[in-house]
Amino acid sequence: MPTYEWINKETGEITSNYMSIKDLDKYKEEHPELERYFGNQNVATVYGKPKQSDGFKSVMQKIQSAHPGANLSRFT
Repeated sequence: MPTYEWINKETGEITSNYMSIKDLDKYKEEHPELERYFGNQNVATVYGKPKQSDGFKSVMQKIQSAHPGANLSRFT
């Protein structure tokens, strides 16, 4: 069963509840002062600079040569 986070529209208090999807609709009807809260979502984290493959760099260098006004230096 998932955990749902709620924010109170009046007070701003954030609460969590552990319930089934089946119970979710009933809970929403019983608590109209609460709204689903999606503020604490985990986002993917990238550490360092992603490395480009040599083939990709080669293609980008060819594109840069053909289009000198394009700034593709971050890819080569």
